[in-house]
Amino acid sequence: MAGLLSRERIIAPAGYNRWRVPLASVAIHLCIGSVYAWSIYNPSLTRLFGGVTSAADDWSLSEVVWVFTVAIVFLGLAAAFAGKWLEQVGPRKVGVVSAICWGGGYIVGGIGIATHQLWLLYFGYGVIGGCGLGLAYVSPVSTLIRWFPDRRGMAAGMAIMGFGGGAMIGTPMKEYFIRLFYRAPDFLGAIGDVELVTQAGRRFAEVAGVLQEVVVAGAAEVRDMTIPGPEGVYLVNSGSSGVAETFFIIGLIYLVVMLLAAFSYRLPAEDWKPEGWQEPDADQRHALISGNDVDIDQALKTPQFYQLWIVLCLNVTAGIGVLGVARTMITEIFGTTLPGTVDTAFAATYVVMISAFNMVGRFIWASASDYIGRRNTYWIFFVLGIALYLSVPYTAAQVSVNQSVVWLVYFYGATMIIFTMYGGGFATIPAYLADIFGTRYVGGIHGRLLTAWSTAGVLGPLAITSLRQNSVNNAITDLMTRIDPAAFRAQFGAPVDQLQLLVEQNSVTIARLMEIVPPGTVDPTSGLYNSTMVLMAALLAIALVSNALMRPVDAKHHIVD
Repeated sequence: MAGLLSRERIIAPAGYNRWRVPLASVAIHLCIGSVYAWSIYNPSLTRLFGGVTSAADDWSLSEVVWVFTVAIVFLGLAAAFAGKWLEQVGPRKVGVVSAICWGGGYIVGGIGIATHQLWLLYFGYGVIGGCGLGLAYVSPVSTLIRWFPDRRGMAAGMAIMGFGGGAMIGTPMKEYFIRLFYRAPDFLGAIGDVELVTQAGRRFAEVAGVLQEVVVAGAAEVRDMTIPGPEGVYLVNSGSSGVAETFFIIGLIYLVVMLLAAFSYRLPAEDWKPEGWQEPDADQRHALISGNDVDIDQALKTPQFYQLWIVLCLNVTAGIGVLGVARTMITEIFGTTLPGTVDTAFAATYVVMISAFNMVGRFIWASASDYIGRRNTYWIFFVLGIALYLSVPYTAAQVSVNQSVVWLVYFYGATMIIFTMYGGGFATIPAYLADIFGTRYVGGIHGRLLTAWSTAGVLGPLAITSLRQNSVNNAITDLMTRIDPAAFRAQFGAPVDQLQLLVEQNSVTIARLMEIVPPGTVDPTSGLYNSTMVLMAALLAIALVSNALMRPVDAKHHIVD
């Protein structure tokens, strides 16, 4: 088995068609790229007991978003350690291990969901699966750059393109399986027909002579149901979200596909070059393209490594937090103002389109960087990105007072451009590294640089969830100043002084409060992400400065043959 997985076993024979190599790379990245569709799981994971809306014992959005964060953290850590190992053992062995980790992590995570043990979901999908992500991510990059030394940007774009498109395939597949296994909780009747009791912030109803916990689904909750049902009272823990079964099935699918792709890897011979191509001399190279190589460990002693680390980290931070809550975000911004347009199907399609533009951006921007240069490409990312992020709060403010589909179209277009540049940043960075540090150890250096992704995986979701929760708390406080205490007691079966407890138990939400506010009150839900967008623009401004200061590596760091 060791011989079958060895580096020597996959050296391509003379005359091997290099255009066959990207197929295995794209297949593996399509599998691991489904991590970008994590937000598809959020509604189901936060309604495991409630079914139609969150029950008191259900996980919160901030808790399940951090599973995605842990996966990204371990992606970067595994990539950092695997980079040097990859250079020693070759991509086939790394690919096989990554397949076992990613597929197996899904299955362990599914067990955690089925038994409602959050730590097991974190360990399976986040830790084990995250290690699989990191191993699978780095294995194709250095391989394709070696096969395409004449088109480094395009090669990196092909290697990483599938990662951006993974959610495009994964989203409808996940949606299909969740709906297939979903079973709605027992419906007890309309709100006015069921006598409700509130105890310690929870809602109860008498069923067969016994008080049992229930959840109340209004128009807003029904709109977001996996399979829409009637408004009214539902019995807690009497249905199935379908997400645990989905984890088991998808884990097995990814395991098989990735194993097949890993055994398809090939490496060029040591002295191989594309037919008719010659390495350009110093006079033909761009100022930032080096003709020398830098060792993996020596690269960490250069300022250029840390400048690129900042560039990647802040560019990813600005996009990854939005990716983690994409489905929830578009539903909250436009679901209340354009309910006939933005429903669960629309939100799922939005996640698919993010994946499509993320994938296309990786190939287009990386290929364009071969002609306009890597630094100029990042100049575009940051200048345009700042303008687009700052435009989102204005869009949210306009749609809350003028329910026009024009604002949805603008938001859709702006975020799609943002995600082409988010993907383009990932795809261009390996070529940027090869320009600065040479191609000999680019796989290992790239792995070390991906610790920036781990950091961004913490910063992005932390920023968006904490700022969003702060906005939610402020919105509830503001709405309470407008609500009659008698109307509040009639709606929730408890006095106003129990507000905090009711919020903690998911009995009071912005949507439920909007049902009893005075006419003409503006729904604050569309503005929940405004502070996040301003922060993201500020991070891109810092990255812009780091990129502008990029210079060639000092000759003292070069390898002397």
